[in-house]
Amino acid sequence: MIVSSSLISTVSPWLRTLGVATAIGMAALSPAAAQQRNPEQKVGETVLDQAAQSYRFEHFVLESPDKARRWRVNVGVPVKASAKPAPVLYMLDGNAAAMVLDQDMLADLAAHAAPVLVFIGYDNDLRVDSPARTRDYTAWIDTADDENGAPQSSGGGAYAFLDLIERRIKPEIERRATIDLQQQSLWGHSLGGLFVVSTLYTRPAAFQHYVSASPSLWWSQGAPLGDMERQFIANNQRQPAQVTVMLGGDERTGNRGVRDMTNPRVVAHLRRIGGATPDAARQLATRLAKVPGLTVQYREFPGLGHGPMLPASLKATLSQLYGIADRSGTPAPAP
Repeated sequence: MIVSSSLISTVSPWLRTLGVATAIGMAALSPAAAQQRNPEQKVGETVLDQAAQSYRFEHFVLESPDKARRWRVNVGVPVKASAKPAPVLYMLDGNAAAMVLDQDMLADLAAHAAPVLVFIGYDNDLRVDSPARTRDYTAWIDTADDENGAPQSSGGGAYAFLDLIERRIKPEIERRATIDLQQQSLWGHSLGGLFVVSTLYTRPAAFQHYVSASPSLWWSQGAPLGDMERQFIANNQRQPAQVTVMLGGDERTGNRGVRDMTNPRVVAHLRRIGGATPDAARQLATRLAKVPGLTVQYREFPGLGHGPMLPASLKATLSQLYGIADRSGTPAPAP
């Protein structure tokens, strides 16, 4: 079954069919959305650095066998531990996710379902580590021209990263807190949302709730919309799971916002995202709703573009899963 939490008007056919030139033109003309994010933005102070109130935080660092890569995992445990095993939410882009929460939200969570919060990030002070997440969150290798017109290949590390979560991160979380193994959720945005989708396809029993926000279905010329999805559907064993797909209204209509079209990196990126139609996530939710065992919800956020969907989708997820007030309409603090 599929549940849609917003009324969505039909997209004009020309928005579905025009190519990259239209996307670029819309990006140059629309004043509605913000510029692309700053890849060097730092995390700054978050709830992870503040004195424990309703939640206490601790962290551990994992290293790859070749010692070339390091992941920092922050864990939030309710100060007043419940006698029952706790639900757990695993969040990708952990550094950015930590910037979304505040003490009021934590107090609300502690007063309701009191989930254990797991922020899976990288061992640095970047809000988003683009090269690292590109490798970890993608199950397909993508080859595309960079801003200089030279072909570059990246990605393909999702299977190894999922092994890291399953074999090293989850056992450590279960050592530090009493977890309800039937209430494990995974949230991710953008490439993180893509990782959520590929995890559902390849290990559907790993989590009970999959939240894919603004998934980058355009990756590798739209490869996520191909064989892996078809194989999952064809070989489905009625494994039960709840799936939530979230998308910004501006994303669905192809409104890319104000972009610096003199920046070759921006132009190259807009060319790459032509690998899937702007409403591909909504269409994906419709297809997954027909898969036996899945309960699928699609939620659209009117007027939001890709970047603002990170905080909005995480706040909405906390409300949906754990019954706290829905703060997704509250603007994120300025970076």
